[in-house]
Amino acid sequence: MTSFDTSSPQLNVWRALLALAVVFVMLATTGWTALRSHREPSALQASLAKWEHGRLHGLPLPDPEAGPARLARFFAALGHQDRDRLAHRYPLAVGNMNGAPVTLRYQANRVALDQARRAERQRTHDPRLSSAGRQDATRRVDRYASLLTPGRHILAFDPQDSGRVAEVFGDLDRAQRISVVVPGVDTDLLTFQRTYRKYSAPVGMAEALYAAERDARPGTRTAVIAWADYTAPDGLGVDAATGLRAEEGAVRLNGLLRALPGRAKVAMVCHSYGSVVCGVAARGMPARVTDIAVAASPGMRVTGAGDLGTRARVWAMRDATDWVRDVPYLELGGLGHGADPVSSAFGARVLSARDAQGHAGYFQPGTDSLRNLAEVGVGGYAEVTCARENDTCRAGLPGAETAGRA
Repeated sequence: MTSFDTSSPQLNVWRALLALAVVFVMLATTGWTALRSHREPSALQASLAKWEHGRLHGLPLPDPEAGPARLARFFAALGHQDRDRLAHRYPLAVGNMNGAPVTLRYQANRVALDQARRAERQRTHDPRLSSAGRQDATRRVDRYASLLTPGRHILAFDPQDSGRVAEVFGDLDRAQRISVVVPGVDTDLLTFQRTYRKYSAPVGMAEALYAAERDARPGTRTAVIAWADYTAPDGLGVDAATGLRAEEGAVRLNGLLRALPGRAKVAMVCHSYGSVVCGVAARGMPARVTDIAVAASPGMRVTGAGDLGTRARVWAMRDATDWVRDVPYLELGGLGHGADPVSSAFGARVLSARDAQGHAGYFQPGTDSLRNLAEVGVGGYAEVTCARENDTCRAGLPGAETAGRA
């Protein structure tokens, strides 16, 4: 629910979906699966298949599904020319390979983006396309061109369907603190970045958080990942009311987290349906994830923070004007996402977000919400502002009880 600024009729539709029979959901998801199963392999799948049959100096390449440590050792043993050769020969495979060096993934994804841009440019002249199809192709050409702008660091890219992408701000290899922004519904390749309402899109969120973290701790090397590398629900339909997309996204998210370079501590910053993804993924997150902060959450598919199965600190915030407060916080037959993370019973550390400006405004520069998320990201727990007067969100943190803001 990254940018869906809904009115009450649309919210009522979402509520109604929660009351649908489980049979309907099963039929809907089964039909979707059946439809998908007969599709041609995607460009990414084709690149991975090519890698699986490829060789380098007469030797077979490692299994692309091998663990990140195994793949990291493989790439570390290669010279620059061999790495460059693999990035150009299998750009989508290398660009999305957990365990490949970060800088090599950036290079491979530039090759993949350039290829995708040229393919979409050809499609714009395809007479078989409808006007809507040509318009979509044109928008994709523009998006690929933007992602190819010098200085951008694309960590993951898949042009299939609505598209998936992840971008890094800062030096991921040298970072002392890493934050991962996980957005919600209506997030895809074309909504990854916006000019209008900039800070409601993943790129704007990550840029704002990166700047706020540098302001909070100028001497700390930070990196922020805008992670839209999962297939998010489209609007407030059945997918948004269930955990199917979150379960798929959680697998991809934990794959990324296990492959992050270095030993920097990691903070998850999860917005709206992205908090559902983080809730499902929490149990499998590596120990270096020290904090999970959720904003505008419809639930994390548990009844309390203790059920997430993580030792990470769990933080939550919600602005009083956010419509998500009216979502039914329950789970019944797979529908709904469980308890309210900002409720006292849930057990999260509740942060102030009093000036977040609605559901999509938590990353707006200058807001209490963004500052609090940045402080969590850099470990500045003594500087966070709690939502409640008793300052319980800082309880038990060294030095935080007396050093925090009122």
